[in-house]
Amino acid sequence: MENALGPDARFREGLSNGQINLPQCDECGKSHFFPRVNCPHCGSTSLTWHRAAGTGEVHTTTTVRRRPESGGDYNVSMVELAENVRMMSRVDGIAPADVKIGMPITVFVGDIDGNPAVLCKPAEG
Repeated sequence: MENALGPDARFREGLSNGQINLPQCDECGKSHFFPRVNCPHCGSTSLTWHRAAGTGEVHTTTTVRRRPESGGDYNVSMVELAENVRMMSRVDGIAPADVKIGMPITVFVGDIDGNPAVLCKPAEG
C-alpha cells in the first residue's frame, strides 16, 4: 500500500512539511481540491499527488470586519491555483480593501492559530 493516510490527512501532512500537495487524476489528468479518494471529474480512483506550482489568482474576495482589539479586519478569498483548482484562503501583507479579483498571487504554507494553512500574498512583479 503506497500510503495508508486518507486524502485529507495526506494533504495536511504535506502542509506540516511546508508543501502544498494536490491530487491529480492519472486517467483524465485533472487536479482537484478538496482531496478525496476519487476524481470528481471522471470518477477514477487512480490518483497521484503533486506539489502545487505556488501561483494563482484571486477569484473572489470579501472583508471580514472585526474590532481592532480582536485583530482588526481581514480578507477571505477564493483563489484559483495554476492547477485549475479553487480553495478558500486569505491574502496576507496588504489591506483587505486592496485585495482585488484577478490579482495574481503566490501561495505558501503559513500559520493560522498554530496550524499550518494555505495562505497567499500578492505576486511580485
